[in-house]
Amino acid sequence: MNTNSNKRFETRNIKPTAMRELVLKVLSEQKAAISLADLEQKFDKVDKVTLYRTLKTFEENKLIHSIDDGTGSVKYALCRETCQCNPEDLHIHFLCTKCKQTYCLNDILVPSVNLPAHFTLENINMVVKGVCSNCQL
Repeated sequence: MNTNSNKRFETRNIKPTAMRELVLKVLSEQKAAISLADLEQKFDKVDKVTLYRTLKTFEENKLIHSIDDGTGSVKYALCRETCQCNPEDLHIHFLCTKCKQTYCLNDILVPSVNLPAHFTLENINMVVKGVCSNCQL
């Protein structure tokens, strides 16, 4: 297990396993968010239940976040190391209408929302749709 992965697991209180290490490696190599089906294809043989449980463990421990980009397939991306997935940590996601890739725009925060009294904000999902820089070429 490499030191960077070990540190990320330790920081998020995740027990390292071979499968978790492999999934983290694949996720860290992605430039865009990835669906469960696409992640399955990155492995020759994988137990789908184990893979799904790994993603749920990562999400519960805020190592990754899930994105509902409107495509009908939830996608996953690594969180920044300092992210706690609180409303103030949320960022905008960009869905390219040509290549169907979903990108985390980490430097563009979701605008604040002033809710009525007695409403509590837990999560915001903001997806902007357009054409990515790769498809503009």
